[in-house]
Amino acid sequence: MFFHVKELQYEAIPERPDPVYAKWLQEILGGQFGEISVALQYLFQGWNGRADVKYRDMLMATGTEELAHIEMLATMIARLLDGAPVGDQETAAQHPVIGAVLGGMNPQHAIVSGLGAMPADSEGNPWTASYINASGNLLADFRFNLTMESNGRLQAVRLYEATNDRGVKDMLSWLIARDTMHQNQWLAAICELEERENVVVPSTFPRSLEKHEVAYTFYDFTNGEAACDGRWAHGRSMDGLGEFTCVKNPPAYGQVPNLPPAPPYIHDTMPMYFDGQHHMPPHWG
Repeated sequence: MFFHVKELQYEAIPERPDPVYAKWLQEILGGQFGEISVALQYLFQGWNGRADVKYRDMLMATGTEELAHIEMLATMIARLLDGAPVGDQETAAQHPVIGAVLGGMNPQHAIVSGLGAMPADSEGNPWTASYINASGNLLADFRFNLTMESNGRLQAVRLYEATNDRGVKDMLSWLIARDTMHQNQWLAAICELEERENVVVPSTFPRSLEKHEVAYTFYDFTNGEAACDGRWAHGRSMDGLGEFTCVKNPPAYGQVPNLPPAPPYIHDTMPMYFDGQHHMPPHWG
C-alpha cells in the first residue's frame, strides 16, 4: 500500500524557464538509468523478495524513495517548460533567442504532454520495462542496482555541469547526494552477501558440475601483454577457491563444426559441404 504526501521530498524550483534543458532533464527521469527505471526495479525486486525480510524492506524503502525523485523531476521539468513558445511558431522563430529554443526543445512537450514531463528519455524515446532487472537472486540484483546508481549519478553530475540555474543545481545536488548513499548502500549489501555466501552467482550451483580446469583462467586474445598483468590474471581468485592464471592466445578446444545441408524447401542458394563431400540439391544437374 502506498500513500502520497503532497510535499516534495526536496524542492524543485528553477530560477527561470528553460525548455531546452527540460528536454535534457528527461534523461534522468525516463532514460535507461533514470528514476523510473530504478524505482520500478527496486520495487519489483522487493515484491518478488523471498529472502531475509531486511533486504525486502530495504528494497521497498528505496524504491518508494525513487518514486519521490520521479515526482521532483517531473515538477522541475514542468516548471522549466513554463512560458515555452508554443503559439505561432513562424513568428516566434523570427526572434533569434526564441528560434534557438524552438530548435532545441522537445516538440512533444508542447504537442503531447501539454508542457509537462513524460515517461521518456531526452530524445523522446518512451521508457521501457526492458531497462529493469529483477532476477530473484539478491547478489545479482544488488550488483545491477549498483551499476544503475553509478550511471544515474554520472548522468546527474553531467547535467549539473550543463546548467547555471541555481535552482536546478540545488535539486540535482540533492539527487546526486542520494545517489552517493545508494551506491554505498548497494555495495554494503553486496559485501554482506559475499561474506555470507560467495562472490560467484549463483553460489548454490555445485562446483563439481563445472569445468574447474578453466574456471580461473584469463584468456588473452589481444596482441599485447598488459592484460595479463591485471589482478584478474594472477594470484588467488576473488572467491578464494582457485588461482588465477593467464593463457596467451588460447587454443580451440572444440572441433570444426560440420553441419548437414539444409532441406530443399529452405531454398539455400549456396552449395553445402558436409563431411568433406560436396552436396548439391537434387535438381542441380
